Amino acid sequence: MLSDILQTSKNEMVNGVKIKGHPFRFFTFATINQQKPSIRTVVLRKIKDDFTLIFYTDARSSKIKDLSENQNCSALFYHPEKMIQLKIEGQAFYTADQNELQDLYNEIPTASRKDYITSTAPGTKLTNPDNLQYLDERNYFALVTIKPKRIEYLALKRPNHIRAEFLPNNHDWVGRFLVP
Repeated sequence: MLSDILQTSKNEMVNGVKIKGHPFRFFTFATINQQKPSIRTVVLRKIKDDFTLIFYTDARSSKIKDLSENQNCSALFYHPEKMIQLKIEGQAFYTADQNELQDLYNEIPTASRKDYITSTAPGTKLTNPDNLQYLDERNYFALVTIKPKRIEYLALKRPNHIRAEFLPNNHDWVGRFLVP
């Protein structure tokens, strides 16, 4: 049963990448900075066989600053129809090397590239959103990779909720049930 739960979790995340309206397409990403925890919603771009998650961001964003100080993070997914919550704890790493990322950046639809070419950093004060300027020659595209250290699954069901955790063991995951 535990292996089925782990496979179901992976299938839902794969669907989050492939199916545009799937609830796992957007997830909550939490980091820690010196003052407080910080959370935001990001878009799941890829999941690898070992549950490594990938998303894109602006290299000037606060999440990149947070990760440069503390790589510990959490990702939270929720499927409202199936009432499944998936929490992934791990470490996140980023790359903003434009030479390394150029091919990936070129695959992004032109309209979506605007997210990475603003003249000022995300979170900068702005008097009027219509005055936001974009760069022609430079982008701040970055890739974030989350390496999971723990996966927690929770299904809200009747008569009994099901909760399990999975920890890495060599090239596999070992699971056990938890009290919901």
